[in-house]
Amino acid sequence: MKMKILAVDDDEITRDILEYLIQKSGHEPTICSRGDDALQLLIDGDFHMVILDWEMPGMDGLELCRRIRQMNFGRYLYTIMLTSRSSSNEIVEGLSAGADDFVTKPFNSAEMNQRIRAGERILSLETRDTLIFTLAKLAESRDPDTGQHLERVQQYSRAIAMKLSQHPKYRSQIDSGFIRNIFLTSPLHDIGKVGVSDSILLKPGRLTPEEFEIMKTHTLIGADTLKDAVLRNPEVGYLKMAYEIALSHHERFDGTGYPHGLKGEEIPFSARIVALADVYDALTTKRVYKDAFSHEKTYEIIVESNGSHFDPDVVQAFVEIQEQFMMIAEKFQGDLALDFDRMLAHH
Repeated sequence: MKMKILAVDDDEITRDILEYLIQKSGHEPTICSRGDDALQLLIDGDFHMVILDWEMPGMDGLELCRRIRQMNFGRYLYTIMLTSRSSSNEIVEGLSAGADDFVTKPFNSAEMNQRIRAGERILSLETRDTLIFTLAKLAESRDPDTGQHLERVQQYSRAIAMKLSQHPKYRSQIDSGFIRNIFLTSPLHDIGKVGVSDSILLKPGRLTPEEFEIMKTHTLIGADTLKDAVLRNPEVGYLKMAYEIALSHHERFDGTGYPHGLKGEEIPFSARIVALADVYDALTTKRVYKDAFSHEKTYEIIVESNGSHFDPDVVQAFVEIQEQFMMIAEKFQGDLALDFDRMLAHH
């Protein structure tokens, strides 16, 4: 796999070394000296990896890393942070900003080469990511009105997880791996709808109570679909997260959700995040049986559901990054894009 790698460092000698090492490892280097220039190159280009210095004039590596994680480049950008810092608190700060790996300055060529190859192995999993998203799209394709629902839920879920990773309560729980996994697996939240009949799934009006009970089984169908993969590969974290999200994304924080009426932190953390992302998209997009709500109205509904439908910490993260939600919604617009199991019809 030949990668396009952007290296950013304000030291000329380091830039020259990085350019040589990237070329030697069989990849295509692009070199620059400033964080703001690097961000523009990333926006204009199609890169796989970024090697960036923590300390640079203007936009430093930490801020550049945050900006990278806030934006959508159509693929996951693997980031290696160059730093002379080595304390655990500083490493946590870098991970919270979205760095995948660290190399301490001064570095030797053998170590840097191995770090690049480690990133190459991680990025080779994009084939897996594409397959998972394709499976999610296959389930969604039965409803022609879903638009870019999956893409938006992916982006919303990752944005919330990134914000929560800065919270002291979650720093040990949300690392770059958790963020990657929730971005990867959140589109599978409704995979169980493959087992719901078209007469219910595609019904243009309100569901009857009996039909709604059938609709609710998609959580169990989805979990059963993924359960065998989890049992066969219990060490694979993204499979476990996919299972938890499919099963529990309609649970409510106060215990009134389905399918098991879980309450509070009994609900898997990933499912609590996707629950809000899914509802936000449901409310702010249009379907044949309802108009889209404004962001302001949706914000009001979500805040009012703090502690009842949603985890208060997840709501607080949403409140603090609501502008990101609006940007994502604008970027991933669909003509008709709502898939929220007719929940509104039962409020």
